[in-house]
Amino acid sequence: MTLISSISGIRGTIGGSPGEGLTPLDLVKFSAAYGMWLIRRHTEKKIKVVIGRDARVSGEMVCGIVCNTLNALGIDTLEVGMAPTPTVEVAVIREQADGGIIITASHNPAHWNALKLLNEKGEFLDAREGDEVMRTAEAEEFMFAPVEDLGIRIVRSDFHREHIEEILSLPLVRKEEIAAAGFRVVVDGVNSVGGFAIPELLRALGVQDIIELNCEPTGLFAHDPEPLPRNLQTLAEAVREQQADLGIVVDPDVDRLAFVCENGEMFGEEMTLVAVADYVLAHQPGDTVSNLSSTDALSVITEKHGGKRHLAAVGEVNVVHKMKEVNAVIGGEGNGGVIYPPLHYGRDALVGTALFLTFLAEQKVTLCELRKNYPELFMTKDKISVPENISEKQMFDRIREHFAGYPTNNIDGLYIDMPDGWIHFRRSNTEPVFRIYIETSDKERSIQLREEVLQLFE
Repeated sequence: MTLISSISGIRGTIGGSPGEGLTPLDLVKFSAAYGMWLIRRHTEKKIKVVIGRDARVSGEMVCGIVCNTLNALGIDTLEVGMAPTPTVEVAVIREQADGGIIITASHNPAHWNALKLLNEKGEFLDAREGDEVMRTAEAEEFMFAPVEDLGIRIVRSDFHREHIEEILSLPLVRKEEIAAAGFRVVVDGVNSVGGFAIPELLRALGVQDIIELNCEPTGLFAHDPEPLPRNLQTLAEAVREQQADLGIVVDPDVDRLAFVCENGEMFGEEMTLVAVADYVLAHQPGDTVSNLSSTDALSVITEKHGGKRHLAAVGEVNVVHKMKEVNAVIGGEGNGGVIYPPLHYGRDALVGTALFLTFLAEQKVTLCELRKNYPELFMTKDKISVPENISEKQMFDRIREHFAGYPTNNIDGLYIDMPDGWIHFRRSNTEPVFRIYIETSDKERSIQLREEVLQLFE
């Protein structure tokens, strides 16, 4: 059993002993700690929190515990049911709520779940705020309300439609052009909330020819839910067999987005943000932000439009803080996460899909042809478990010594800047592993560096 607290929320495997997995007792403790944080933050008012979840089997159980715990503190809850993460973020803003909780473990397997905590802006808590919640949970500094002050629980299940309406109102989303293109699309909803949200968005954009794959939101994922090439072979085959123009896949909470080209090849999750930025920057020049583990292709595209790409530590909240600092036009993460500020400051596969399809319709090219517009860079992604007797410092010191002479960046793990690419080592926010990302302009070079790095840990 595993329980992880980080800037990505409180995440763990369902079941087991308290403190070792995400059990009912842990859910009460962390929900109450978050509620107390809100009460201290918003004194002299009745607090309202938006709650949404993905389709995981454990979701309804977790949601009931979370909502009832907050109600016991005197906090009102607006439960929006099964909904994408970005929908919950938008709902916090629209409802002028004081916070939000998204019940999802994102790309983790079905036996995981998590609480992702939002502030009144619909944005994730930063490290300092998260630490305060953790301290409150550890100290069990809870004060529950008397019966006359209990919170109320309001239930709605259609908020994703308001989210879609806001997307359609954006000037750079052009429904008429998308409808005129007559796209044939295969959607893989990985048996979660993207299974109804993405097809509904496509129909609202005028796409009529939609083939749905794994779109029943049962929470019983048909494949590993992380939208990586090795998990998308069925989608690739369906795109080819159906002679579709493209395939669309999201993760279980719909904040990551990837595309499959008409020939069944991956467009590349790293290229999702690059292509959307290419479109947005052509109409609104400015700077961009992505995390250290994202492709350098974004730098090339940003500079083409006269802007500068800025780097942030991994984690949506870190990217958002940097975007606000530099007033970035668009940003996100190389895992297929698009953050478009005119809608909200959060990774959003729905708005990413709408902007991407507008761009594709405008360009009048196939996905394979569009992909040729961007640099051919080669990235490897690995994750490794490190023995408990090896510290993070020991590991990073060994890597730093091996690659001595190259500039480094330490804002998030260890980033090594090389003339032909980069290497990034960091502890995962979502799994008990270390992640290793390598990107160069030469495939053989990337593979060689990968083997060299992995050899250090054997």
